[in-house]
Amino acid sequence: MTFPRRVVIGADTHLDTIHLAAISDTGQPLGDAEFRTNPTGYWAAICWARSFGEVVTVGVEGTSSYGAGLTQAMQANDIHVVEVNRPDRSARRRQGKSDPLDAYSAARAVLAGHGLAVAKDPHTGALKALLIARRGAIKARTAAIQQIKDLLVTAPVDLRERYRRYPTTLRLVEALAGCRPRAHEDPTTVSVLIACKALAQRIGYLERQDRELTAELDALTATINPALRAAYGVGPDTAAQLLITAGTNSHRLRSEAAFAMLAGVAPIPASSGKTSRHRLSRGGDRAANNALHRIVLVRWSHDRRTRDYVARQLAAGRSKNDVLRLLKRAIAREIFRHLTAPCPIDDYSDLRPARQARNITLTAAAAHFNVWPITISRLERGLKRDDTLATNYRQWLNTLLIDAA
Repeated sequence: MTFPRRVVIGADTHLDTIHLAAISDTGQPLGDAEFRTNPTGYWAAICWARSFGEVVTVGVEGTSSYGAGLTQAMQANDIHVVEVNRPDRSARRRQGKSDPLDAYSAARAVLAGHGLAVAKDPHTGALKALLIARRGAIKARTAAIQQIKDLLVTAPVDLRERYRRYPTTLRLVEALAGCRPRAHEDPTTVSVLIACKALAQRIGYLERQDRELTAELDALTATINPALRAAYGVGPDTAAQLLITAGTNSHRLRSEAAFAMLAGVAPIPASSGKTSRHRLSRGGDRAANNALHRIVLVRWSHDRRTRDYVARQLAAGRSKNDVLRLLKRAIAREIFRHLTAPCPIDDYSDLRPARQARNITLTAAAAHFNVWPITISRLERGLKRDDTLATNYRQWLNTLLIDAA
């Protein structure tokens, strides 16, 4: 009985073309070919790969960039796809670089099982698109604000003095957006005001875009992983970045330590002589590392448990940088659990009807728990996550109901 030959495929991807190389499961080169990056080219590549035998695995370089189309086409045809790292630099210096060489290198990496990763789910692209658009709007808004300030520095004296009195950037932008440049006679003043008004109106448009895209991110991240979005200090932007880094298919994360290395918060020995210490890895995805850093800063400023922990560590003689590293590592451990084992979150929608049914005001409820009324209001509307406060609040309301009965 003859069994079909088992084949491993490597793919070197580009914007307009992909180059595939086939090797047997024993490492024997079978052939290579180039295809276009369109549906017809992808189907031709699949037929070409299957012509050598049973395709075991396809290793694609850049499954979330130039190789996204090929990856989706392969997966739609029930072909297992993994992501491979780019060829080693030292090997490139020895052997040279070309599309066939890179494709064969990818195939051999798959066969050796070295540096492989599960391809991200295509749904990750939806989050990535929204996040790119939002951050682009924020960057353009910041640039426009700086351009307004630069123009006013060199503007005519009377114009500069008139707009210097606004205490905030928001007030300045509002005033410039509603100004009337043609009411002035000096041509320089008119030109500067026209430019500033255009920039101010652009800022208003970008702010609306920011709000709309943030709302879309909020809804999408809450749908994909409500537990992650509900974690303290995790906003729409932060949740989206963590989901993009990890991928919406959480099984691609092998372990909590692997996620820590991916996010650049794995402890690395940094000892020398009598000094024994660790530092955090400077590798990994720096955007994910920045997301964890923002969570730490929020909790350091507003979360009581985190502030108590910081106080204990500082009293024990640790520096603020050391405490920051400890917090980032601990939060990475928490985020990994949210990413890999999503759990249902407490629904707060019953709190406000229960309070209103007992004729209790926000002020009275806030006074009982020694918090501001806005805290209770945001909790009832689902704008603030605090499971401990919500549980105590619900128990208190139920107790009042029992006492009234």
